[in-house]
Amino acid sequence: MGRHNKVTTSKLRRNSVIAVTGLVPVGLVTAAAATAGATSKSFLGIHQTAGSAEAETAAADTTPAEVVRSVAPVADLMVAPEPAAAPAPKAAPAPEPEPAAPVVRQQGPLGIPAVNFAAYQNAERILAAENPGCGMYWTLLAGIGRVESGHANGGRASDDGKLFDPVIGLPLNGSLPGQATIYDTDGGALDGDTVYDRAVGPMQFIPTTWNQYAGDGNGDGVADPQNLFDSTLTTAKYLCDGGLDMRNVAQATKAIHRYNNSMAYVANVLAWSAAYSTGIEPSPVDLPRIH
Repeated sequence: MGRHNKVTTSKLRRNSVIAVTGLVPVGLVTAAAATAGATSKSFLGIHQTAGSAEAETAAADTTPAEVVRSVAPVADLMVAPEPAAAPAPKAAPAPEPEPAAPVVRQQGPLGIPAVNFAAYQNAERILAAENPGCGMYWTLLAGIGRVESGHANGGRASDDGKLFDPVIGLPLNGSLPGQATIYDTDGGALDGDTVYDRAVGPMQFIPTTWNQYAGDGNGDGVADPQNLFDSTLTTAKYLCDGGLDMRNVAQATKAIHRYNNSMAYVANVLAWSAAYSTGIEPSPVDLPRIH
């Protein structure tokens, strides 16, 4: 029995040595393969290559932080916003409008100031359209303008007809021969007199007549007795009232006499009207003194 045990023990020892020595070749073979630079080995049912071993080693050595750093630039490219569009160039400022050319008016015959001449012709054009049966002509209006105010004191007005200095007549208080007495009718709105009326403007209208016939000759929306264009158009409308025809001497005389109740006044207006038509100054005998 003791021998049996000895044999068994010896056998076990021998088996142990075999088992232990059997473990050694595994490490040696693996190391030898790696040292020899083998590209492929199959050992214990596991297929290995040098590349796969190195990849596994590199993968094992790569930390998550390093992976994040290597991926981050790619992520940035994927989510980076589109670059902002370049701002559109500013439009060039609009050029300043050219200043309006100054109004150049033609002076009328026998020294009629240019702005007055324009106002007289303007009234003729308007009446030709609005009341062609009246036959209004600009020289008749010029004759009245000459007698009433010397063409607004020599054309002292802006290009649109506004007088530089208002023309206002004497109070109609009956103090002069043949002068009527007319007490204030407009509260002094046109003539500045709250006691008596006064003739106003270059064509000399009393307030009641102006308010009845007032015209807007320059088209600014206002009828102003101190404006040449407005005052001249109003004169034309007043002379034509009642269906009178200025081409008829008798009817023209009637209209002028109604404008100013004086035959000397009528003679002066007609003389100047004829002079502007012919370009010949009237003689003194054609210009009786107006009382």
